[in-house]
Amino acid sequence: MMRPGAKQYVVVRPVYSEESFAEEHAKVYRHHKTMLDHVKQYFTCDAKRAKNAALSLLPIISWIKTYQIKEWLVNDIVSGVSTGLVAVLQGLAYCLLASLPPWYGLFSAFFPVIIYFFLGTSRHISVGPFPVLCLMIGSVVTRLVPDDGVAANITGFEDLSRDEQRVLVASSVTFLVGLMQLAMGVLQVGFVVMYLSDTLVSGFTTAAAIHILVSQLKFVLGQQVPGISGPLAVIYTLEIIFNQITSTNVCDVVISLVIMVVVFIVKELNDRFKSKLPVPIPIEVIMTVIACGVSYAFDFRTRYGIDVVGYIPKGYEPPVAPNLHIFQETAVDAFPMAIVGFAVAFSVAKVYSVKHDYTIDGNQELIAFGVSNIFGASFKSFAASTALSRSAVQESTGGKTQVAGLLSAIIVMIITMAIGFLLDPLPKSVLGAVVIVNLKGMLMQFRDIPYLWRRDKPDCVVWLATCIASILLGLDLGLAVGLGVELLSVVLRAQFPRCSVLANIKGTDIYKDKKDYIDIYEPEGVKTFRIPSPIFFANIEFFRSKLVEALGFNPLRVLRKRNKALRKIRKLMKKGYLQWTSTGFLSTSHGSMNESEDESNMEELDLPTDFKGLPARIDWNAELPANIIVPRVDIHSLILDFAAVSFVDISGLKGLKTALKELVRVEVEVYIVACDPYILEKLHDCGFFDDEVQPSMFFLTLHDAMLHILEKHPQPTEKKSDLDRITTTVTVHHPGRHVRSRDRNAPDPETKF
Repeated sequence: MMRPGAKQYVVVRPVYSEESFAEEHAKVYRHHKTMLDHVKQYFTCDAKRAKNAALSLLPIISWIKTYQIKEWLVNDIVSGVSTGLVAVLQGLAYCLLASLPPWYGLFSAFFPVIIYFFLGTSRHISVGPFPVLCLMIGSVVTRLVPDDGVAANITGFEDLSRDEQRVLVASSVTFLVGLMQLAMGVLQVGFVVMYLSDTLVSGFTTAAAIHILVSQLKFVLGQQVPGISGPLAVIYTLEIIFNQITSTNVCDVVISLVIMVVVFIVKELNDRFKSKLPVPIPIEVIMTVIACGVSYAFDFRTRYGIDVVGYIPKGYEPPVAPNLHIFQETAVDAFPMAIVGFAVAFSVAKVYSVKHDYTIDGNQELIAFGVSNIFGASFKSFAASTALSRSAVQESTGGKTQVAGLLSAIIVMIITMAIGFLLDPLPKSVLGAVVIVNLKGMLMQFRDIPYLWRRDKPDCVVWLATCIASILLGLDLGLAVGLGVELLSVVLRAQFPRCSVLANIKGTDIYKDKKDYIDIYEPEGVKTFRIPSPIFFANIEFFRSKLVEALGFNPLRVLRKRNKALRKIRKLMKKGYLQWTSTGFLSTSHGSMNESEDESNMEELDLPTDFKGLPARIDWNAELPANIIVPRVDIHSLILDFAAVSFVDISGLKGLKTALKELVRVEVEVYIVACDPYILEKLHDCGFFDDEVQPSMFFLTLHDAMLHILEKHPQPTEKKSDLDRITTTVTVHHPGRHVRSRDRNAPDPETKF
């Protein structure tokens, strides 16, 4: 019964198969472009396209024309100064992750920002060092130039100090990362980040946070721990730290704890009262200034043996060419860096673009970061991306455009050129403490595990596999493992979909899984099978096995049994043991009629049943003579719901056609409904149809197919009480006639089944 106040809709139309619908409704002809057409279009150039290309390559042209000086400039200045101070501190701190002298972090907070100002499409991200990327660079640096031992045999290392060798490695890797990003941008493959799901990135960054935490313990504890890279580096580093725990510098520990507690508390206050504060309190900068002053006043370096930042050279160093030998040694490491750096930056940029209602171009972002890293590497900076906390500062302090980013770079330049010496007494433990406090967001991602386990276990497995592999094997191998597990989970989900048998919801034209509802109707002799995934080489056998399970019989086995029975009947009739009468077969033998069957030619058993030479067709569900037993088939019609089938490959086509032929040969009518037009077009192009598998089996909707079946196979009289309660909202109208019910005795124009 319809609930009170509910709306109804009544449709009066014919029952449509795909063929009848195509006959009555002409389609618009659309020319499908060939590969040659796409190539011609790609290389065609006119004034409009040249203008669009210029605007695309230099996005600054688009937004600088609409820059609102009065409304935006003050906000950008405040944001730029605040972001610049944070960028200085993070540049020094994150440089420690890359195992480089701290002042090179200032280079990375300056050069890439200048290029991104002209080429980037995001107005709010703050370009510069990113801790995960710094750590990945640091693993390569310590592998080629270890703390203890001899550096790798690389041409160009001669006459260079250990720090100079490390800088050369970092800049060369960054140059290679930039080349890869630029190449991907030019080739328009920005879609590659789609393969890095949020779950994978969450697990990866959580593992990176563990690596960063472990790498900063030596600064917080004031220990001398050599840089270790490769699988199990975290375990080996922790082992060394615990072995040296008695040599911990108490002053470093106290400074770090004070910094972490104060910064953590103030950051929490910033988050809680961000709506009331005009700008977030730059607590890291404040504590750094205080720590510098206290360290200088009490001479921490001499009196307590604290490791400080030390001398920071003024100005910038001359450009340097990358080392091609290092390219060969680090090509495998550079690719995941290029992907991770871009993926993180693009994800953050996308969040702010949605928030502030503008668009970003993934391919242009690849070009922007590629050129930024190439340019920065020439001046000895290391790979740049964006730090989440720094971008949050730039956006939350009112930044409107990349003018704020440019001003932050100017702040970094001023400190580099003029007042960098003031940071000389800054303890490295302060930088380590600042880094650890900023890991809170990434470490809190562990809370995702219970949620993922409850909501989506495969995603939870991807998260755990990525995180554990990245912790134990290193970030590069861990990312590869996580990507492999993610793709495997996608394949498995598509390979083993949840197929279901549908039934009609009484009184509607709606069909749902029969296991989920009580008030349902399933016509006798009809099965409706839903396939919720593409059909391709990996799942076609699974699909066929599930179909056999739903039907309750194996069509191929039934077909072979029937053909063997026909062989036996023909032999018995030839020998006179069987005779045909008006009432059926009559046995004239008094002895055993069991005969050995020749099963050597199995191909003949798979052919359609041939009643040639027999006086009549055989009813396979009736009792057969001579103790012949053939499995019963109580299903006369099968509907395959293709609504969720997005594509079918060649292997899937072959397997599907084989399954359909087997069903047709055991006298089961097959109907395929809601098939995508492009799949249907592909079936025609691939020669899918023949005398047995015909286009007439395709129907527009599931209900159309059901109405067609019920007209062809009326239900038994004893089922009428059920049928009268199943009234559809679809009324069948036959062209040229009055609207009529399928129940000839019913005056009601609605079709009942």
